[in-house]
Amino acid sequence: MQVNVQDAKAQLSRLLDAALLGEEVLIAKAGKPVVRLVPVALPARVPGAAKGKAKIGPAFFEPLPDTELDAFGQ
Repeated sequence: MQVNVQDAKAQLSRLLDAALLGEEVLIAKAGKPVVRLVPVALPARVPGAAKGKAKIGPAFFEPLPDTELDAFGQ
């Protein structure tokens, strides 16, 4: 699919969806393709990659003060 810059501005969301579905999207200026819209290849997530990087102190398990509980409408 080829669209001009003005149409790309107006239809960006639809063009992003098309590119994410694997359709080739070309954006043209003065009728000549200048940009190809393609999805970014993200690295695969690795389960447990953050293990050991965060710690929860004992204060986390203490009851909240009444002033903070009141903020939640209790």
